[in-house]
Amino acid sequence: MLTAALSLWLHALAALLFALLPVAALRTGGDPLPRRALAAALALTALAALATAGIGAQEIATRIAETLRTFAWLGFLLLLHRRAGEPRPPLALETVYGVVALVTLAAFALDLVAAVPGSMTEEAGSVALLLHLLVAVAAMVMVQALHSALAHSAGGGLRWTVAAVGGLWLTEFAVLTLAYLGVPLAGLLLVARGTALVCVAAAMGLGLQRRGDWRVRMSRTVAYQSLTLVAVGAYFVLLALATSAFATLGGSHARLLQTAFVFGATAAILALVSNSGLRGWVKVKLAKHLFRHRYDYRAEWLRFTETLGAPGVAPLDQRIVRALADLTASPAGLLLVAEEGGLIPGAGWHWDRATLPPVTDTALAMHLESTGRIIEVDAVRQGQADAADTDATPGWLRETESAWVVVPLLHRGTLVGAIVLARPAEARRLDWEDFDLLKAAGRQVASYLAEARAQEALAEAQRFDEFNRRFAFLLHDIKNLVSQLALTARNAERHADNPEFRADMIATLRDSSDRLNALLARLGQHHRGRSEPPRPTPLLPLIERLAARQPAQVALLSGAAPAIALAEPAALEQLLVHLIQNAIEASPADAPVRIGLATDRESAIIDVIDRGCGMSPSFVRNRLFKPFTSSKPGGFGLGTFEAQQLVQGMGGRIEVHSREGQGTRFRIVLRAAPAVEVAA
Repeated sequence: MLTAALSLWLHALAALLFALLPVAALRTGGDPLPRRALAAALALTALAALATAGIGAQEIATRIAETLRTFAWLGFLLLLHRRAGEPRPPLALETVYGVVALVTLAAFALDLVAAVPGSMTEEAGSVALLLHLLVAVAAMVMVQALHSALAHSAGGGLRWTVAAVGGLWLTEFAVLTLAYLGVPLAGLLLVARGTALVCVAAAMGLGLQRRGDWRVRMSRTVAYQSLTLVAVGAYFVLLALATSAFATLGGSHARLLQTAFVFGATAAILALVSNSGLRGWVKVKLAKHLFRHRYDYRAEWLRFTETLGAPGVAPLDQRIVRALADLTASPAGLLLVAEEGGLIPGAGWHWDRATLPPVTDTALAMHLESTGRIIEVDAVRQGQADAADTDATPGWLRETESAWVVVPLLHRGTLVGAIVLARPAEARRLDWEDFDLLKAAGRQVASYLAEARAQEALAEAQRFDEFNRRFAFLLHDIKNLVSQLALTARNAERHADNPEFRADMIATLRDSSDRLNALLARLGQHHRGRSEPPRPTPLLPLIERLAARQPAQVALLSGAAPAIALAEPAALEQLLVHLIQNAIEASPADAPVRIGLATDRESAIIDVIDRGCGMSPSFVRNRLFKPFTSSKPGGFGLGTFEAQQLVQGMGGRIEVHSREGQGTRFRIVLRAAPAVEVAA
């Protein structure tokens, strides 16, 4: 009797408090709130509490009042999205609320069936409780989405009110869960429910007395999570309904049918969830129908800048490709670098480089720089693109099936590169929003590339300045040595017959020689100038002499042809010394450097082959032949640079073939000496 009295008075007090709240809701105006809907929801909540106190929680009249209360709160939550200054909610959002309302109506219909005595009373009551429980879960998810989407400027009044609505549905969820588990809806359970309703009414009254900004922003993450929770809840409700039906209709095979259904449904759900194409399609459809814009610009830009600003993850070229690809959910991307008026393949992210041609796309570069247009490769393939885009798109790009769009990277009107994005799981034509976002991101990426190049140029100038300072110190020391030798030469004219002077002169010459050798070791390089023009030079004796200097580390390949090339012997020996020494330093101790020699009608070819760590294509293309760029700790990075200058001075060229982890082959191609010059 005591618990019954407490339940009655607590529900009556809650009904009184909720009955007073509509007056407060209608009195505090001045904002675009759906206050009439709020007042109606509060009034119907008071009616439901009063019915529980007056006639009991299990009566059909109380069920009617609770159903009306549920419809009122769903309508208020829906109308809250139609705030001032915002567009009408999209159809998909209204559909979600409509589905919850239909579930509420179905639960009420089952309540009516359960109220009629018969064979289906118990089953109908159990399913009705389950549907009421699903409605409570859906309502909590919607309230949580609204609370998480509050604007930063929202006042405490909105937070209190929305939290109070969440408390109301949390109370319903707890009561319905216990009732579904078999706890009678009476006694202490009703006392706890009445106490919770009183607390909810007090919190809501406090929220209505505090004014604040009621504007909300629907977060995409919260929306996706909320819809996921609703889908999970619907899945479990479906399982419960199906297992209940199998238990009633399956007879002796009920347990087998239930197990097979649960296993099959779970396997189907896991297969659908693991399908990346389906996930991409669902995400695109939700973004299209739930939000005004395709992209959540704040979240996308934060991720974009975070990817660009993570130097420890990957090199800058690869980071900018990934940052742009993430905007459109592209699985891969390729950077085309602007060089010598064209575009050549650069760094890639998850891009198959085996199909890339080592060519320069001049027409594409000119078109992108002059127009700044984003090219849709799919439209080019289908003949739906602009004629200028079609003419500028190279054949290899059309033949690459994964190529989707080409985004130009323009910095102050100058093309610094372009990025090719792979087709996402949900392929589609670009719209104005895609073009605007990709162009803005392309300009940002171009500024990063331009700044990186400027920093590289500045660093190179600083290295030259440092080298010049070091060379100035060397010149100072050389000047002192020259002065000392000049003084010795002048004194030799007068004291050459003096034995003591001759002994001192020898000591001075020995000391000067040692100091010059030390200076040469510090300089580490030889004179690059060419003192004589190229002449017919036998290559085999030169290579054999170089190999004989380090027989344990250098080996001459068998079958080397006795070739004669137009070369400067000193310069050729100097560049071969550079390449052989670099190859030795890159190779393991048990893998000697191999030197090969071949010839054809027009060229003489020298190969320096090692089995060292190798170099990446990006390093070979962008950094190998630049001064002060070295892969060795403490290296000056002038060896390959000087070698290239020397071979070009003799009218030849250097070709490099390298694979990381396998080794490198430097090929020196020189002009073969004509037979007439050899005979002479």
